[in-house]
Amino acid sequence: MELYLLRHADAVPRGTPGYRRDSDRPLTREGARTMRRAAKGMRRLKLSFDLILSSPYLRARSTAEITADVLSARRKLKFSDHLASDGEPRKLVAELERDYKTRDSVLLVGHEPYLSEFICALIGCRSVGGLSLKKGGLCRLSADSLRFGPCARVDWLLTPRQLVLIGRA
Repeated sequence: MELYLLRHADAVPRGTPGYRRDSDRPLTREGARTMRRAAKGMRRLKLSFDLILSSPYLRARSTAEITADVLSARRKLKFSDHLASDGEPRKLVAELERDYKTRDSVLLVGHEPYLSEFICALIGCRSVGGLSLKKGGLCRLSADSLRFGPCARVDWLLTPRQLVLIGRA
């Protein structure tokens, strides 16, 4: 299985008037623009996903929708509360194993520090101190079989800037 982890693009800051709940914060105009460009980099890399599973929070949902649209994969888009900022990684793994076991290539769209902690759990690192997924950044993991705990390896991690540059090439 290939797991791709995508952090949502730049969103309006916490505490911005008009957004009482954290889950309602949208992408900034620049965040959406950068995400479209980064998704073009994913397309240029010929990435395709059997499933795009996103946090239901607006900023992650928008990031997933932009990516799905650029990759012509809107029908593969689904949402999971287990990818929300306060989601539970063990329950996410259980959901993937229960509902999406036959998927070979899955894109997970979510938040920090959740995604870095999830990566660390799957690759067996003790601390996320050296791992940082930038807003709009993408990480690829490979696993022979998925479980919560060391089962995967990091293939690569790209910043949004790198994805944008790949999309322009």
